[in-house]
Formats: sequence, structure tokens, C-alpha cells
Amino acid sequence: MTTHATTHTDAARPDHRGLWHVAEEQGGYFTSAQALTCNISRRMISHYARTGRYAHIRTGLYRLRDFPTSRNEEALAGWLSVGADRAVISHETALDLYNLTDVIPNAVHVTVPRSMRWLHAPEGVAVHTTVHPPRRDDVTVRDGMRVTSPERTLLDVAELGTAPEQVIVGTRTALAQGLVSAPHLLCRARDRGVRVEHLVKLALDDAMGAGSPAGVAAQDSRR
Repeated sequence: MTTHATTHTDAARPDHRGLWHVAEEQGGYFTSAQALTCNISRRMISHYARTGRYAHIRTGLYRLRDFPTSRNEEALAGWLSVGADRAVISHETALDLYNLTDVIPNAVHVTVPRSMRWLHAPEGVAVHTTVHPPRRDDVTVRDGMRVTSPERTLLDVAELGTAPEQVIVGTRTALAQGLVSAPHLLCRARDRGVRVEHLVKLALDDAMGAGSPAGVAAQDSRR
């Protein structure tokens, strides 16, 4: 994520343009911590929220009033409320962002390292912890948000216990769009345990069929 720093000569001057650029990358949202780095004090933040320049979304989270809205605002707000630098959007919310299934998330799902299990989940946010933080290739940036890759997302929802039919639909859609590799998905599923491996096998069988080139490759990878 881009950081916009001020010069020494501007150290005491509020950098509204810098904050606008930060918010632009995040759908118009910004945190109080990000505003502080742009020399906008907490007192000024409160003033601008009272006068309507900023919309106060929740504790420590704001939105530029005149910034265009988007369909992903709920996900953006939930992710930023946990912390853009420590959380990644995951599980069913990631499925929804990729349009892989028609599942409607009951919360904004994010994943953080297990060392942050002490985090209090903001209202409307489900915080998942993991001892295996997403690798570099497990994370993509979508509309300014850090999101688990389609492959990691499918593995996460399979392990979480999302309805099997949604995992199957999601796998079929991801394969059709070229977002995942069948052999690689199955290989990584084995690291998640027998139940996840079995579900991924079912999803691949349903999505590709034993006679398709992708299905043959998946079968070969199982031997």
C-alpha cells in the first residue's frame, strides 16, 4: 500500500491531498492513524467529522464524504477496522469479492496471524487466526484491498466448514476462469488434512470430469 509522506518544511501543515490519495486507494476510507501520518490531528478529525467533511464509520475509521460509493464498502470498512497492514480479507468474503459463488457472507471475514488472537473483532467482522499466514502468492490486491488468492480462499472455506456445494461451485468457477490450477490446488489441500483433501477431490471431479484434460492432470497428481 502506498505511503504518502510529508516534507520537513510541511511537518506542521495538514496534508489533505496526501490523505485523499491514501483514501483513494481504499475506496474513500481511511483510519485515524493514517490521518495522523498526514499531520491531521485527532482534534481536526473530530472537527471534520462534526462538520461533515468526513463520515465517521466506526471507532478509528472514517470516509471522505464526497468520494464515490462502491459495492465493496462493507468489506473495505471491516478490513480497515482490523488493520490494513495486519489483516487480509479471506474465507466467504473473498469468495464473494471474486464472484466465485452466490454465498452471502454473514460477516466480513479477515485472517490475521495466530499471534494476534487477542484482537477484538469489530462489530460485523469475523476474525480468523492462523499459524500459517498467507504466503506472498496467497495474497492479491483487489479494489485496494488485500485479499487471499482464489486458491487459498477455496482451501480456507473448505477447512472452515462452508457448505460443500459452495466449495464445489467455487472450484468450478475458479477453474473455468483460469484462477486456479487443479494439480496445485489438490497438492496444497493435502496439507490441510484428510477432510479438506477429500472435499477438494470431490470438487475437482465435479468441476472437470474424469475425461477432461484438467481432470486427467488432477488424477495423475493423486497417484
